Amino acid sequence: MAKRRTRKVQKSSRIIIRVFIILFVLIIAFVGFRYYRRQAIQSEQIRQEQLQRQEQREKILRQHKAFINKIGPIAKSVDKSYDLLPSITVAQACLESNYGQSALAQKYNNLFGVKGTNPNTSAILSTQEYVKGKRINVKARFQIYDSYEASIRAHAELFQKGTSWNGKQYRHVVTAKNYQNQARALVQDGYATDPNYADKLINLIKQFDLEKYDK
Repeated sequence: MAKRRTRKVQKSSRIIIRVFIILFVLIIAFVGFRYYRRQAIQSEQIRQEQLQRQEQREKILRQHKAFINKIGPIAKSVDKSYDLLPSITVAQACLESNYGQSALAQKYNNLFGVKGTNPNTSAILSTQEYVKGKRINVKARFQIYDSYEASIRAHAELFQKGTSWNGKQYRHVVTAKNYQNQARALVQDGYATDPNYADKLINLIKQFDLEKYDK
């Protein structure tokens, strides 16, 4: 009887151990499934976010190129009479109007942030300027134009005629023979308050091959 009872105990113990092992394996499998499922979901979310960012970058790039394709021929046609390089004009328009997306460009065709004084042909808007090396928000009156061409022509005439207080204000700009020198001359002659303005223009010209409009 004792041996039979011992065998029953041993058999019951083996069954319990097997059940425990099976349960342990099932728990491990369940935990592993949950972990890898979570990893798969996270990986898919990351992949989708990367695709969305890539699509957004491509969309923005298409918008930038469309703007450049629109104003490039205008700049080339206008600037040839003013000793200016179209590549510089296009780069300035891209930088200063955020590729035509600024309120000034969209509402008033003002691509270069040109200020105005006549209330009948100008509007007051907020803008950012560099003062003593710091970028600050200011309100100013800006010129209204009928078209991009009118804005580009006024921009070219500014460099050719200079300012009301100095007719030779931009003498280094109009005498520069390549876009690198003309970009730096804009800073030298006081056109831009941004200390990195020239480098930004040069980088834009290289990025979008804007030098093709100079030929």
